[in-house]
Amino acid sequence: QELLRVMRTIDDRIVHELNTTIPTASFVGKVDPGQTCEELYKSLMDAHTNRERIIKNCISQTSAVVKTLKEEREKAHEDAALLKQLRKEQTKLKLMQSELSVEEVVNDRSWKVL
Repeated sequence: QELLRVMRTIDDRIVHELNTTIPTASFVGKVDPGQTCEELYKSLMDAHTNRERIIKNCISQTSAVVKTLKEEREKAHEDAALLKQLRKEQTKLKLMQSELSVEEVVNDRSWKVL
């Protein structure tokens, strides 16, 4: 979650990025706003793609762990430590799945600004 927070910095600063990307009248000849906007767009797209890939990868890995723990749990019904670990992994899986929803909201907000 900390990594995602850091990776969302570009979205958090999108208004500032736009304000610094579009040149004022005195800088129009010195900066190509089209190219600068294209670079900002590309970096935003890359950030969104990378974050979604990372979240889905985490979900996939955690799902595999949960599946394995459930199979072990069926064999050892009375193992309290195993049950505790299973609950912990299930909680982590739910958090990662909710991060996909958060990611969608963050992405939508950024695109609306553009």
